[in-house]
Amino acid sequence: MNRSLLSRRDILAGMGALAGSALLADLSIVAASAAKVEAPKARRRTADITFGYASISWAGKDQQAIDDIAALGFKGIQLRSNIMPEWGDKPAALRELLQQRGLTFVALSSGNIAIDPAKEAEDQAAHFKNATFVKNAGGLYLQVTDARPKREVTAADFKRLAYVMSELGKRTADIGIPLSYHNHMNSLGEAPQEVDAIMDAVDPRYVKLELDVAHYQQGGGDPVKAIDKYAQRILFLHLKDVASPFTPPGAESRPYEFVELGRGKVDLPNVFAALDRAGYKGWAIIELDRVYGRTPKEAAAISKQFVEKTLKRKV
Repeated sequence: MNRSLLSRRDILAGMGALAGSALLADLSIVAASAAKVEAPKARRRTADITFGYASISWAGKDQQAIDDIAALGFKGIQLRSNIMPEWGDKPAALRELLQQRGLTFVALSSGNIAIDPAKEAEDQAAHFKNATFVKNAGGLYLQVTDARPKREVTAADFKRLAYVMSELGKRTADIGIPLSYHNHMNSLGEAPQEVDAIMDAVDPRYVKLELDVAHYQQGGGDPVKAIDKYAQRILFLHLKDVASPFTPPGAESRPYEFVELGRGKVDLPNVFAALDRAGYKGWAIIELDRVYGRTPKEAAAISKQFVEKTLKRKV
């Protein structure tokens, strides 16, 4: 037998080695291709915010407020109970006007809710009437605040406030209008621990929080921490800014002044970062109580520009 000729066993072994090498080569190609594919990056959570504007700056000129707020491109408006003498018996007319302007009636500021038992029945009836108006005018929410007693505040005051709001909230829920509590300077819900006391005592099914970031800051709190804590209980937001004003000689001194967004000390970028973390989805109403040296529309445009240019959010 010719030794130069390979044995059948040698041939088969060689073929197996070649096949194995080819398989390893294929696997190497697949592995190399997979390595080039980057793992998908975690999607950054972003709040889904719709922006509206409050009519309070127009000092009762609500028709003008509606026109100006719509012209600036805001999607919604918050009105105050001062509209009731003109619109209270014409909710359908208001609903039609807002629809024509492309505005959602986000909320009605219904005013203070009384904690005096002697005034409870009358007060509850008045706020429920306002809620019914909101419903008939195509609105979404009713907002209440309170007046801080001119005496030493007690734990019973917070419980009493929580009780009357919860009772009202049950009634407004029956007609499909959620109730929200607006934390506010010179109210029982001024300091952060006071907001906590109220929110601990209310029935969370019937009373939500309308967090005002500037009032919360001026009351001694951190609105970022408030969002982290109450994100799931926030019905809607008030976006505003607050500054320590310069008082000219001879003028009345004021401890603080609400200003256009970006012109005060509220850390609005981190407020929005907190909203993103929470995955907040809902309305944010930009509010400015008074304007100085410009029209309400000009002030609203300044805040809109800050939201769009600095915070990178679309109004």
